[in-house]
Amino acid sequence: MYKVKIFDKEHEKDLETAVNDFLSRLKDGQLIDVKYSVAAMESEGEQIYCFSAMIIYRT
Repeated sequence: MYKVKIFDKEHEKDLETAVNDFLSRLKDGQLIDVKYSVAAMESEGEQIYCFSAMIIYRT
């Protein structure tokens, strides 16, 4: 069976930590792919970033 785990953080270091923690719990051969995305938007003169990752893995 295949599953996905999605992470969404405002800071890239927070995303890195969350993804690394999850990956460390996977067994050899479970990881299939990692997709990464960054979105930027402006709100009231402030630039806001959204860092996202989707991990595709086997169970």
